[in-house]
Amino acid sequence: MLPINKHDGIVIPLDRSNVDTDAIIPKQFLKSIKRSGFGPNLFDEWRYLDRGEPGKELAVRKVNPEFVLNKPQYKNGTILLARENFGCGSSREHAPWALLDFGIRIILAPSFADIFYGNCFKNGILPIPINKNITDLFFEKAQSEEGLRLNIDLEIQKIIDGNDSYSFDIDMFKKYCLLEGLDEIGLTLKNKADIKNFENNYHSQFPWLTK
Repeated sequence: MLPINKHDGIVIPLDRSNVDTDAIIPKQFLKSIKRSGFGPNLFDEWRYLDRGEPGKELAVRKVNPEFVLNKPQYKNGTILLARENFGCGSSREHAPWALLDFGIRIILAPSFADIFYGNCFKNGILPIPINKNITDLFFEKAQSEEGLRLNIDLEIQKIIDGNDSYSFDIDMFKKYCLLEGLDEIGLTLKNKADIKNFENNYHSQFPWLTK
């Protein structure tokens, strides 16, 4: 898992509330347990004017020019800005997989669905709850002609907008995992030597159980 420490990026303003996981990655694309390959179908039903199906060539699809991901000023955006209750609906982990595969590393919203929020940390995405006033301010700036670029400093827990900065809270264990780039497997492997020693001792003490 890629770590996050300081991240500088263009903000993509998705001005919608209650964005559910079926909107983030529609159910027909949940055909794989690999974490890659979902980015082209992120927000598929809003991003395209025709219905998407697995294996359908993107070159022949009808792009929705009004959807934010298709606007040129947000083409290289890596910070997603949304409204309240982002990631509601089903618990599918494919939703953060699709966001990450597209290139999203940070999500800013007033609130998140609990399971989605936890799944983001397991996949190297930092979801940051921000209050409504800051959300409105960021939308105003991001939707302007100049757009908005923010710097996120996880170490000091600040969102930096030019000369202004905004503090955010985060669970210390989740912060540690993101800074170190550790998912559950990575955390387990940090104890690899202890696990190996346990296995060796177990084999020695109970050889009849390990044949």
